[in-house]
Formats: sequence, C-alpha cells, structure tokens
Amino acid sequence: MKLRPEQTDEGYKSVYSELTRPTLGSRIRAAVRVSGELMITFGLIVLLFAGYEVFGNSAKVDNEQDTLANQLDDQWNDPTVAPSKPAKAAPAAPGKNLVGRLYIPKLGMEWVVVNGVRPQDIRYAPGHYPDTADPGKVGNFSVAGHRIRNIFWRLDELRPGDVIGVETRNNWYVYKVSNSEVVKPSAVEVVAPVPGRPKARPTKALLTLTTCNPKFNNYQRLIVHAELVDTVKRNPKLPDAGQPDDIKKA
Repeated sequence: MKLRPEQTDEGYKSVYSELTRPTLGSRIRAAVRVSGELMITFGLIVLLFAGYEVFGNSAKVDNEQDTLANQLDDQWNDPTVAPSKPAKAAPAAPGKNLVGRLYIPKLGMEWVVVNGVRPQDIRYAPGHYPDTADPGKVGNFSVAGHRIRNIFWRLDELRPGDVIGVETRNNWYVYKVSNSEVVKPSAVEVVAPVPGRPKARPTKALLTLTTCNPKFNNYQRLIVHAELVDTVKRNPKLPDAGQPDDIKKA
C-alpha cells in the first residue's frame, strides 16, 4: 500500500483520502444523526414550553385569581348590584360575569369560577359551561379547567366521598364526589343534565368537573362527578360568611 500521495488526473490521491472519502452510507448516517439531533432539540423545546404552561404561569394564575376575587367581593358587597345569574346565550370574558367560588378542601385549593369555557375564559380560571345548571340547581352544574399546576392539576386525586364546595352570593353548596372517569374529548354527554344520558330528565343537583388527561397532554378528558348533599345560607355577618366546616381546607 502506497502511503505517499500520488498525482492523478483527479488530483493528488493517497490511502488516507481513500479511507476518509464520504460514502453513501456515511452520508446517510450523518443525515440521520443531524435529524436526530434536531428532533431531540425540538423535543426539548416542546417539553420546556409544556413545562412553562404547567408550572411557569402559576404566578399569573394567582394574580388573575386575586383580581377576580376582588371583583367578586365588590359585586357581592354592593347592595345596588343584584345577584348575578350566568348568561346562557353567550359566555362572558373573565371578570365580567362571575359565577362564584369553587373549593376542593382535600387539595387545599379554591378558585373564582367565570362563566364560559372558551380559551380566553378559562385561561386563568375554571369556567362554567353556560348551558348547564346553575350551582345548587337540579341538573348538572359543570365546570372546566386547565390541567395546570394552580388549577386542576391534581384532580385525579379525588375519590368518592371527597367534598367539593361552591359559594355563591346567597348560598354555600356542599357536594360529594360520586365517581370519576376518563373519556374521549368527544364525549360531551358527561355534562348532560344526567351525565351519560343526554335525553334523561334530571332529578338531582349534580356537579361535574372536567379537565385534560393525562398530564402534559389532552387526548383524553378526566371527569369528576359529584352530588349535592347540603345547602347552607351564606351570611356575610358571620366569620367566613358562615362557611360550612366540610368546605374548610383540610
């Protein structure tokens, strides 16, 4: 084997140039390697974005919830403002049509609930499906929320018998979880007046919470159903407006 370069019609050539000359196989391997690196990079970007959506906007959710809470208190404390009733025809933007407060004492969480489930409605708050029952009424009071840290992130921890509380201007409502299920996004019957039976006539006051499933994805829906077990008159003159013990944080 000749080690010294030799001049040819194609220029100088040596054993080293022959050994290092790119082949079709080496080109394919290089392309695959670059493609893999790009996919890994893209995947990391997606994961970082998903992480921000889940964890990074917690402060924004808290700030917006504080704003909504102040607006709700102003409405409830103003004697010139009649008790609000969620509009059925068109969902309202957050802060303009507030339903009340939702409590899950097992998770140590509470939120102001807005009326509407459009993306702009539920960006920082759970939203009431406008065509479903009002809190405490016969039918299915249904609420949607994002699967992010400061909203419905831990909804999968609820079990039958756990309490869910709802506060309106006039009443406290105590619901207890009856069951949960995972369904396809197309299963809209879960928010029917009688869940799973769209044509049935309701006889009970129910509550349904919906969110994406699994965490970090949205190809399923996690559904939690609960049934009204108690109604207590809200009294602003009492500490915590007479909040029932069952609704207080665990």
